Amino acid sequence: MKYTLFAVLLLAGLPGIASAVSEPQPPYTPGLGEFMSSIQMRHAKLWFAGKGRNWPLAGYELDELEEGLEDAAKYQPVFKGKPIAEMIGPATGEPLAQLKKAIDEKDSAHFVKAYDQLTRACSSCHQSAGHGFIVIRRPAVPPMSDQRYDARNRS
Repeated sequence: MKYTLFAVLLLAGLPGIASAVSEPQPPYTPGLGEFMSSIQMRHAKLWFAGKGRNWPLAGYELDELEEGLEDAAKYQPVFKGKPIAEMIGPATGEPLAQLKKAIDEKDSAHFVKAYDQLTRACSSCHQSAGHGFIVIRRPAVPPMSDQRYDARNRS
């Protein structure tokens, strides 16, 4: 009796399962929050790499941060009526260029100034987007405790 009931239920559900499997699903697109969380992690890792004078890591994190900003603009160009794609470039362009220059020149003082400029730009962009409650600052502790950020003993 149990097996008959199971078979009936299984057969009754097969058409629904088959149609669910055969219907194409739209591709997954991360929300703006997912992009921004990743960008925030890169921002923090960039800080510790620069403070540790690990210029190769700082350059890598800067590239990843820029890629995250580009992806946010591409996949979430408008968020709750705000033109995110149009806001990101003007807000972050100069600070990112200054960070790249500081990293290329291995200039710690310039790095700190450019990092703080980017940090202010992020908070300003959040303010303009109606999310002024998201205030970015220098991180106090590394976001990943299992990664080395200093330039010493990188192996």
